[in-house]
Order: sequence, then structure tokens, then C-alpha cells
Amino acid sequence: MLNFTKQTGVAKLSYGSADYLILEMGSYVLCAVTGKQIALDNLRYWSADQQEAYYDAAASLKRWQELNP
Repeated sequence: MLNFTKQTGVAKLSYGSADYLILEMGSYVLCAVTGKQIALDNLRYWSADQQEAYYDAAASLKRWQELNP
């Protein structure tokens, strides 16, 4: 994984099913559920369909449950 610690601010990403593409450099993204900052080095959960990042598995599950009642 690449190290983006010298960059600051929110990164803009395009989320794919297995990886993501960095559109604008930054050091973190925001969780779509909690609003917490996620360092790119720690980004493990996202939705390609929703184009959202999630802080952890619990946040990912919460969003899935909201979208699939």
C-alpha cells in the first residue's frame, strides 16, 4: 500500500469492487456513516455501488441495513 502521510486534507477516491483510484490526493477520507476520518493506509471498507468509505465493518453493515430494509 502506498504511503500518503505527507499529503493533508480529504482525498477524493473512486471506489472499485477490489480497490480504489485516487482522484485527488489527501491523507484521509471521511466515513459516510460516522463522519470519522479514515487514513488511506487504514481504509479497508467501502462500497463501489454507493461510492462511500466506512470506518469499520459495523459502519459498513449499518449502511447496508439502511439501504436494504
